[in-house]
Amino acid sequence: MNIAPATAVASELPGRASQRQSIRARLKIWWRELDHTLLGLIVILIAVGCAAIAAASPAGADRLSSDQTTLDPLHFLYLHLRWLALGVPAMLALSMLSRDSARRFAILLSVAMIGALLLVPFIGTEVNGARRWLNVGFTFQPSEFLKPGFAITLAWIMSWRLKDPQMPVFGLVTGALVVVVTLLMAQPNLGDAILFTGVWFVLVLLGGVSVRHIAGLFVGGLLGLSLAYAFYDNARNRIDSWLFGGTDFDQVDLAQRTLLAGGWDGVGFWVGTKKMRLPEAQTDYIFSVVGEEFGLLACGGIVLLFFAIVLRVLVRVASEENYFALLAAAGLTAQLGGQAFINILVNLALFPSKGMTLPLVSYGGSSTIAVCMGFGLLLALTRRNPFLTRETAGLRTLLFDKDKDR
Repeated sequence: MNIAPATAVASELPGRASQRQSIRARLKIWWRELDHTLLGLIVILIAVGCAAIAAASPAGADRLSSDQTTLDPLHFLYLHLRWLALGVPAMLALSMLSRDSARRFAILLSVAMIGALLLVPFIGTEVNGARRWLNVGFTFQPSEFLKPGFAITLAWIMSWRLKDPQMPVFGLVTGALVVVVTLLMAQPNLGDAILFTGVWFVLVLLGGVSVRHIAGLFVGGLLGLSLAYAFYDNARNRIDSWLFGGTDFDQVDLAQRTLLAGGWDGVGFWVGTKKMRLPEAQTDYIFSVVGEEFGLLACGGIVLLFFAIVLRVLVRVASEENYFALLAAAGLTAQLGGQAFINILVNLALFPSKGMTLPLVSYGGSSTIAVCMGFGLLLALTRRNPFLTRETAGLRTLLFDKDKDR
């Protein structure tokens, strides 16, 4: 009576062993193809972010504390670690996708998040005068998750030119940008609208737009900014405050003075006092907190770290043969690097306040998970077999070979 079940179990064992071997083989292939240098830079950025949030957390916790409730000084660090516990596994899982699977995931993500953006004006949650969040049992910001999907989706559309050079890809990606920017301006969210426009510009530039069209884009950008200033109150108020003073300028000016207060080597961990006056020390102005407590040298190190990530991706795609992968990686890099660039400029008082986080350095729920997803997709797109040699010029061809039919 007991022989049949034992035999059945025994017959299953080879199949299970084969399945485990298959999983191990796939993991070995994934690890071999992965860009270990890029992954290491991302891990360093995560560690730097944890240290920065530990320094900035007391300021945010103190601002949110009341007579009835006193938050732990490391309140935001604990929350950030929880978001990382979701974001890092998501990053690693997405890095295992094939390029086709990454493209499909990004397209579905874009469609879902544009649908969510359509709902924001009607059922969105308003915070600090902006309606950018949706509450569906948990609160999230659709525009943050749209960022990685948008860059890859536009790259996919631009890559259609290889199959049909007459296809109006420029009009299609421009139409997609207009839809997204319109939805963002309605929130209002000028910072992300600028960032999405920057990603679009990088992709159409790499997609083979002529010098004449580039000049037209430049003039169109100036016209768009002028119209935004004339008819869009949020843009006008932020620009006026930055140029002539006001609440936003006071915040940016305070951020700059906090950044410079630590000198070259900083006043020391948890010794800074100016950070306690910053309105969003753990998010928008965390770069200034780093400057006060760890010094300008530490700020320079963060800038170099982001520069190293951008440079590493460019080196990786310099000889990339897959046109879609090249554009998608460049678009994602423009999005992540551009967001960091804007945040740092705001802290240096060189740009109006935008409410934009410093990727993986600032605290943020939606932002942290979305940036981890973006890096995961970037790792997937830059994977390659180390034993294969490439003879094409890749990115160099796009930038310097003007006669090549793209």
